[in-house]
Amino acid sequence: MTSEVIELARKEMEKSVEAFRHELARVRTGRASTALVENLQVNYYGAKTPMRQLAGLAAPEPRLIVITPYDKGAMHEIEKAIQTSDLGLNPMNDGKVIRVPLPELTEERRKELVKHVRKLAEEFRVGVRNHRRDANDMLKDLHKEKQIADDEMRTAEAKVQGFTTEFIEKIDKVLQAKEAEIMEV
Repeated sequence: MTSEVIELARKEMEKSVEAFRHELARVRTGRASTALVENLQVNYYGAKTPMRQLAGLAAPEPRLIVITPYDKGAMHEIEKAIQTSDLGLNPMNDGKVIRVPLPELTEERRKELVKHVRKLAEEFRVGVRNHRRDANDMLKDLHKEKQIADDEMRTAEAKVQGFTTEFIEKIDKVLQAKEAEIMEV
């Protein structure tokens, strides 16, 4: 019983760390990354469609994203989606592909991005702690129903706490790496 609760908590915490990594991939740094635009919603014939489903995405240079639409009729909508996003990018359309040059980040913008990334990290830390609370609640319910003994409950809670500490440290390491990447000139 307790091993199932512990394993469930571990899996949920792992998902939180992966979701944090995925979220950070969308945060703009000095280098071009297709993750920056792949989830932008484009109005494609009246339906909101993710960019990655409408075009081939590439980052051939450190400061350039190239978007090759599968349907040339969608070029204008793709351009509009990039311009109206909060990324501050200015796409250039040559009729075949859309080039999105990434301007150099200012020091002020880098600091704003670091604050944003730290806020995201805290949200995901809270998520990990919520998984710990849920697991501990399940363990207490099992104990209340006399399905596990006192010492078994305490051991399981200690394991859950160990996983919580481990995954919060993983989030912190990912955060430090992203901060360094953002502040790199």
